[in-house]
Amino acid sequence: MSAERKVIELVPLFEAQKTVYPRTVAGLFQNWRWALVWLTQLAFYGTAWLQWGERQALLFDLEARRFYIFGLVLYPQDFIYLAGLLVISALALFLFTAVAGRLWCGFSCPQTVYTEIFLWIERRIEGDRGARMKLDAAPLSMEKLVKKWFKHIAWIVFALWTGFTFVGYFTPIRALAMSFVTTRMGPWEVFWVLFYGLATYGNAGFLREQVCKYMCPYARFQSAMFDRDTLVVSYDAARGEPRGSRPRHADPATRGLGSCIDCTLCVQVCPTGIDIRQGLQYECIGCGACADVCDGVMDKMGYARGLVKFTTQQGLARRWSRAQIWRRVLRPRVLVYAGVLLAISLGLAVSLTLRTPFKVDVVRDRGAMARTVAGGAIENVYRLQIMNATESHQRFAIGATGLPGLVVTSETEVDVEPTASRWVAVRLQLPHQWGAAAGGSHPIHFELRMLDSGAQVREKSVFLIPR
Repeated sequence: MSAERKVIELVPLFEAQKTVYPRTVAGLFQNWRWALVWLTQLAFYGTAWLQWGERQALLFDLEARRFYIFGLVLYPQDFIYLAGLLVISALALFLFTAVAGRLWCGFSCPQTVYTEIFLWIERRIEGDRGARMKLDAAPLSMEKLVKKWFKHIAWIVFALWTGFTFVGYFTPIRALAMSFVTTRMGPWEVFWVLFYGLATYGNAGFLREQVCKYMCPYARFQSAMFDRDTLVVSYDAARGEPRGSRPRHADPATRGLGSCIDCTLCVQVCPTGIDIRQGLQYECIGCGACADVCDGVMDKMGYARGLVKFTTQQGLARRWSRAQIWRRVLRPRVLVYAGVLLAISLGLAVSLTLRTPFKVDVVRDRGAMARTVAGGAIENVYRLQIMNATESHQRFAIGATGLPGLVVTSETEVDVEPTASRWVAVRLQLPHQWGAAAGGSHPIHFELRMLDSGAQVREKSVFLIPR
């Protein structure tokens, strides 16, 4: 009896990922991408060094619990403004996505921006797409070793500079630079510089398109914000098919071909390595690189541009003109997003403009809830934290209302240093006539007034009378 031979087939759980080598491209959308790279990076690296009076213009001082944003000084109690900013950012993302797809991903996302910068460094050292592919496939040599090490050293230096700048928004960057020069940086500062530097180095140098395709949640739920009137990068299959090579300026109709010459340049320039001719795909970040390179090919072939372009699914199916497509952009969904975004933005701006330049927290003294003092008066003791949100010395007047005869028996005026907070013990007394008949808890209000500007804050509390 012969034994049957079993053939075991190994099936990989994960698809092998091919390295993407984006080709250099020139055109309108690439110019916009580089303009935004310069704009965002000048803002990021430059703003950290700006001064506002005697301090850094933009500083999130976590140790002192102060957030300095140019002329504003915010406290943790101003968290509502951060929440408003996050809501505005989310609505803006919804609005831009509904209008033109993944504009944020293709032009402004830090992952896209830093990947573009790292690719530029790589091209300067190793060459364009063909040279890089050839270098990676070549056996180890001195030339390959030098180029690879030089590239990684440049990447690491840039990544550490990025991490240093990021930490400089939480620790004054000039002091941080001095401590770096004198090798006296604190352990936490060193840790966070290395952490963010490593994150930049890994994401932009190695992971690249994998972040956009597999790690970023936006790629997964973007379809919920798309509709058939959203502008997306699209291939005009009706015009391009069937594909095929031909001489320049050849009439495709006489050869039974479409406008696509199947050069695959649109695939070679794609930073995520997809083929736009296969239709809308979640991996597409909407950068427009394929549209730029295809327009260049169409120019060389003597054909009309727009085989790959930003258009809508409905416009492509119905062969709409540009004017018809843009008329559909201002649809109810977009108008609702825009209206809500404008309303919240105006509300946040007005709230910041009318914001009181100081804050007060009231804490009851737990050591003596209520007591009777000389003359039979009833006394409660409180601790007030006065936070000066201005950058000048301020004097505050303290008062209390809510009960007849209620008086402040401690100091009624206090000084607070610029952008500082001060705890003040405040004693309130009521005449003895109140007696036990009015025993219990009674609502009162502390009233604090800034003497220079007249700004006033009311904080509620309670006055306890023994039964």
